[in-house]
Amino acid sequence: MTRTHGRTLARSLITTALFIAPALVVRIVGLHPNPVVALVIYGAAVVAASFLLAWAAEAAQIDVSGGLAIAVLALIAVLPEYAVDLYYAYTAGHNPDYVQFAAANMTGSNRLLMGVGWPVVVLVGLWVARKMSGRKAGSMALDPGNRVELGFLLIAGVVAFVIPVTGQIHLVLGVALLAWFGFYLYKMSRGEVEEPDLIGTAAALGALSVRARRSSVMALFVIAGGVILMCAEPFAESLIGAGTQLGIDQFLLVQWLAPLASEAPEFIIAIIFASRGNGTAAIATLISSKVNQWTLLMGSLPIAYIAGGGGTALVLDGRQVEEVLLTATQTMMGIALILALRFHRYTALALLALFVVQFPITSTDGRLVLCGVYAVLALIGFVVNRRHVAVTLRAPFRSAEVADDTADEPALAR
Repeated sequence: MTRTHGRTLARSLITTALFIAPALVVRIVGLHPNPVVALVIYGAAVVAASFLLAWAAEAAQIDVSGGLAIAVLALIAVLPEYAVDLYYAYTAGHNPDYVQFAAANMTGSNRLLMGVGWPVVVLVGLWVARKMSGRKAGSMALDPGNRVELGFLLIAGVVAFVIPVTGQIHLVLGVALLAWFGFYLYKMSRGEVEEPDLIGTAAALGALSVRARRSSVMALFVIAGGVILMCAEPFAESLIGAGTQLGIDQFLLVQWLAPLASEAPEFIIAIIFASRGNGTAAIATLISSKVNQWTLLMGSLPIAYIAGGGGTALVLDGRQVEEVLLTATQTMMGIALILALRFHRYTALALLALFVVQFPITSTDGRLVLCGVYAVLALIGFVVNRRHVAVTLRAPFRSAEVADDTADEPALAR
């Protein structure tokens, strides 16, 4: 490892330690600060721990298969969000007031990822491509291997409509989604080990000797995981308390602030990759994150609910059903418009615009209209890209790599 790598690693670890230390002190000593202060303290620790996880997961790509590395990286990067969401679901098992927060965090994280993460990475990637080539790039080509992830997401997305139809997340559905995620990891593990393009702190970790790298990666996983477990409960509670104190809708605060804090490192890393001309890898990571959220996260909620003392189904109220329906239709739109493995500028702008538009819409009728807009765009995407639907549905079950079938893409994908 070079001296530069050593300085980078030391600086990053010291910086994250400075943000984590106050939360550990407050938690261990047993202090109970003002909810807003607690939100800042614990939120900073969660974000810092998220960076530790992201760096370690990136460096771990050196030792595992490329597809599995992306899947695991995407999973680990959002573990803080999972910890908070599962805490809400567990608590809802014996306190029904918390049911709304479990659904809020889950739908918020999903829509934030597809409504902001995907578009921003693509737009940055296209901007960089234009600077490098001198020509305006209208779309970003996805890797043919992403067909598998899209297939997993498409099938999970269709199944997820069971939730708004029944008004609940049943244990049977949860187990099915967890099994689907397990199959997804198995498929991703079949790829070959590829040399990753590491940057910053992850590159410094990757430059260590094999033994030192693996020990450091494991240590960071353990430390970050311990910090997240220690901070998950007070962070989740401080979100609710801060909402009351500041007069902000608690549902909205949980729905957007918690996912934003936990996913910030992943977004930043993906944007950095896109800014370096590797937008395809960046969007692949975020697509994998969406698969994780729409399978593992959602499937875990009824199990956490049962563990907390609840029944076999996490029953949702009308507002939560609307939120799940909105998230499901957004998911189908996003998938439908990139079935040809081309992520166009207008698709990114549409996802971003519809994400922003939702905030002033507070009525049930307004949300249903927005769901309709997502559904119509999804239908158009499926019709125009109909040649890619069957091959995408088959992709998760194929043993060989799916061939690149984008040569004769339909007009919408050009």
